[in-house]
Amino acid sequence: MSRSALIIGASGDIGQAVARQLAAAGWSLYLHYFQHALPVQKLQADFIQQYPRQDFFALAYDLTDETQLDQISDQLFQVDAVIFAAGTTTYGLFQETTTVQLERLWEMHVKTPMLLCQRLSAKLARSDYGRIVFVGSVYGGSGSPLEVAYSTVKGAQSAFANAYAREVASQGITVNVVAPGAVDTKMNQLFDATAKTQLRSEIPLSRLATPDEVAYWIQALLKKDAGYLTGQTLYVTGGWRK
Repeated sequence: MSRSALIIGASGDIGQAVARQLAAAGWSLYLHYFQHALPVQKLQADFIQQYPRQDFFALAYDLTDETQLDQISDQLFQVDAVIFAAGTTTYGLFQETTTVQLERLWEMHVKTPMLLCQRLSAKLARSDYGRIVFVGSVYGGSGSPLEVAYSTVKGAQSAFANAYAREVASQGITVNVVAPGAVDTKMNQLFDATAKTQLRSEIPLSRLATPDEVAYWIQALLKKDAGYLTGQTLYVTGGWRK
């Protein structure tokens, strides 16, 4: 039986890259999405054709609706790894950030992942080795103006991983964060050419990361040989900031 991973946010650029790398490595996958069904349905169809010995399921779920938590966790059979790759941000002065925006960021990045960890810990503990990986952000360790709330919830992910890793270590579960810097994803397409040029000039490697370069470190943490690394935040930034 192949190992199974739940990818929260499989419709995003990094989530899709993680899914492709894990499927190629022999993993069965639960592919979560909310509003963007088409990318996940295409991944699922491609994987079923390419990897007929593995299982691939698509799960629709609103991360801001905790009443659906039991429903999604009950649909999962074997779970060896959970990757939290869903995310959104808000741009603007913190003074102008609304309560609704704050609540959405908190629920998507921190509250719902924590509640899912509670519900899935028994399944992860039944694995030879359980893995929890958050896709964080360099801003969680090196805060960004105009993204104060986003920086805060990303920092909270690292704080949670640090503490929770110590609590579940005896169950063979590791908890880590992969924190990218600037990645060439749809979330960063709102920057114009001038802003992107300025950004590249600040990065020692002089370019943005690809989603595959971030996914590499996520799938590396899922390997059995990575079992001694836990409670850590790995900054994948091209030398930028943190």
